[in-house]
Amino acid sequence: MRQSPVNRILLLLKTDGPQLAVDVGDALGISSEAARQQLTKMAEDGLVEPVTEPSAGRGRPRQLWHLTSQGHQAFPDRHAELTTSLLSMLVNELGQPALDAVIAARESETLKRYQSEMAGHDLAGRVRQLVSIRTSEGYMADSWEEADGSLILVENHCPICAAASACAGFCRSELETFRAVLGAKVEREQHILAGARRCAYRISPL
Repeated sequence: MRQSPVNRILLLLKTDGPQLAVDVGDALGISSEAARQQLTKMAEDGLVEPVTEPSAGRGRPRQLWHLTSQGHQAFPDRHAELTTSLLSMLVNELGQPALDAVIAARESETLKRYQSEMAGHDLAGRVRQLVSIRTSEGYMADSWEEADGSLILVENHCPICAAASACAGFCRSELETFRAVLGAKVEREQHILAGARRCAYRISPL
């Protein structure tokens, strides 16, 4: 099914970050003016907002379009309110060790599943396979190689953001899982919960 212009713009800003109106137009195959009109309407609906930023040289400031909090909420969050409530109840009724046990069990199960799907690949292949797995799980993942030979893994969406917000242990667990399944040095350089628009990891051989 063909996506609406609104959904295509939301997806573009979510995956590629803030955009100029002309770049949005290019991506959608429409004029920059038509893109600006669509963005203005979306801004009136609270989905996006324009932010003026200085240009790299002596040129005029640029107006980049960003997703608002409401725009981010257009993507699935796996029943955030229910998740947060259940985690709170678990800790209140059974204590922090019970939540730690749940996180450890999830990490163990995830580790086994990822390892079985990555067997036989070199590091670059394991990263590509991890991107495929995480994308299928709703993380909108991507990866590329940097000039220094390190690999970058990004996740443009966090479908368990509510759980991670309620318990940082989920984020720590996922980082340790990445290190284990990739058999590499993995450092988180951007973090959604710290205010970044995505999570980004730098990966290099041990």
